Amino acid sequence: MSRRAQGELAILLHSHMPYVEGFGTWPFGEEWLWEAIATSYLPLLEILDRGAPVTLSLTPVLCDQLEAHGAMDRCAAFLSELRTETHRRDIASADDPGVVAALRHSAAVYEHARDRLAAIDGGMLGALGRHVTWTSAATHAVLPLLATDAGVRLQLRAGIDAHRRRFGAWDGGLWLPECAYAPWLDGHLADAGVRAVCVDVSDVLNPDEHLRPLRCGAGPLLVPIDRATIDLVWSRGGYPAGAAYRDYHAFTAHRHRAWANDGAPYDPARAAAAARRDAADFVTRTRARVAGGGLAVCAVDTELLGDWWHEGPLWLAAVIEEAGRQGLALAPLDDAVTRHEPAPAPAHLPVSSWGTPRDLTTWSAPPVTGMAWSARDAELRTLAAGARADSRAVRELLALQSSDWAFLVSQNLAEPYGRERAAGHRAGLHTALGAPGTLDPALRNLAPHLLPGPM
Repeated sequence: MSRRAQGELAILLHSHMPYVEGFGTWPFGEEWLWEAIATSYLPLLEILDRGAPVTLSLTPVLCDQLEAHGAMDRCAAFLSELRTETHRRDIASADDPGVVAALRHSAAVYEHARDRLAAIDGGMLGALGRHVTWTSAATHAVLPLLATDAGVRLQLRAGIDAHRRRFGAWDGGLWLPECAYAPWLDGHLADAGVRAVCVDVSDVLNPDEHLRPLRCGAGPLLVPIDRATIDLVWSRGGYPAGAAYRDYHAFTAHRHRAWANDGAPYDPARAAAAARRDAADFVTRTRARVAGGGLAVCAVDTELLGDWWHEGPLWLAAVIEEAGRQGLALAPLDDAVTRHEPAPAPAHLPVSSWGTPRDLTTWSAPPVTGMAWSARDAELRTLAAGARADSRAVRELLALQSSDWAFLVSQNLAEPYGRERAAGHRAGLHTALGAPGTLDPALRNLAPHLLPGPM
């Protein structure tokens, strides 16, 4: 039986971090990036370096931070100084041998990350750049919420130009921020050279129709992500909720995690066995899902694996091995889509995203309506300013347009920080428009490849 007749799986890992480098530390700020490097990006790099057929997306704003001057030095200090000392204090105050063992395991994870980071030849960005194939808009703006065509073109141009300058070749794969799609984007995407994007049409098409790319006029290929496959990993009752896995929400005094989801002290061996079982289950279910043919695209945030789900990298490595044992074809997305004939897209595709519900509510409904309108107003003011909108003003606009600030507010994850960042960039834009030529060192490496010229 041919690979196409069997069907196949493509795993896409979308790597993104808003511009937190230089913008605060604990409890919100650049430590988010250091944690992601230690617990997600470095473990993933080890898997990718072994030849994993996984599709990697890096947002330009994440790349901006990974190459910022001094950033990796501060990350190394965080791993070797702060995390070492806070683990020492938690271990000294623990009176449960199981908790002590769990904390020693946690400390070893950061020690390994410290050593791995120090040993990387060419830096973190260069190491990940060996594997990246997909890019995104410059600062992860929800494109259908932007006010103007010029704003969309700016986000696309700045992001794609940065990717090409850093990594050279690009085959046209672009991750739409938050999978936010509107049919009117097709022309802009095609003009920018985009050949394929992922969309979430879970509430539009029947589940079996998620297993085939969609062709919509002259626009890029629309590749549905497969919610049935993703929900095995990324949902309230998905694998990370398993009893043996490390509890993401239970902290020691110094914000380390030492307990499993069932309340017992965390046992790495027990959790690793669960990861292997869940990997086998995932492959079995996915193999059945594509038994009649088709392409299942399992797309998740890279940071789910390791940062949020401690055992996620173990699970991913086991999935790759198990796919070989069970005969499930696993391929990079750019290769896989060439083997599946696109279906005509529905005549009237709605605006969609992978938010809850599958629309733009997360970024535009109460309590974030004011943030959405403020960003649109700022975009219009920047466009109207013409030549007075210098590079600093444009960078403040790009930073303000990040989807993350509204997400932090609407999901009640770090509401004060999200509102503070949005307000700060709006104020910075006002200052830049009023006094062109002023620089803000806090945005020292945001969109460094931004080309001069009008929006």
